[in-house]
Amino acid sequence: MPLASLHAPFDHPDWIFELKYDGFRALGYIDSGKCWLVSRRGTTYKSFPQLCAAMGTAIPAHAVLDGEIVYLDAEGKPQFYDLMRRRTPQHYYAFDLLWLDGKDLRDIRLIERKRLLRELVCAPVLYANHFEARGVDPFQAACDHDLEGIVAKLASGRYEPAATTWVKIKNPRYSQAEGRADFFDCALRSVAR
Repeated sequence: MPLASLHAPFDHPDWIFELKYDGFRALGYIDSGKCWLVSRRGTTYKSFPQLCAAMGTAIPAHAVLDGEIVYLDAEGKPQFYDLMRRRTPQHYYAFDLLWLDGKDLRDIRLIERKRLLRELVCAPVLYANHFEARGVDPFQAACDHDLEGIVAKLASGRYEPAATTWVKIKNPRYSQAEGRADFFDCALRSVAR
């Protein structure tokens, strides 16, 4: 699911709001006690073997999750640069459930998929809680705690990548965003050499 962008938060009874976790977006494929984490571009992450093993063991189902690989500090805040350095332990914040034991759930309303997801997950998979109808207050709290922002999602939305049912609203003063473009530019230049 791609994310559209807005510059200001909003309240609306048809939407739910989640924190935006700063990490690596990944689909989690879980089957027969094994887990594969796959990027938005379809690349299987190979540098999270402990997390994959723990996820495969923790979830006794055949499932496909959508979520974010994160490293959390002592306060539970995502630390992107520590994740880049592959510090452990890593966690996976699951915010959607697309497939469960042979059943395609993408046509079910998001709020129902999240209910099923909450029943399924356990550590190291963390459930991404949400706020119903109110986005302004969670956004302000995200800014006050130096988090990346929030994501607004249509509560009745189906999982359709062509539809704009997920919208990110980023904290403009988020400290971990500083220098990130330079960091990735340097990484790309070193790969090109």
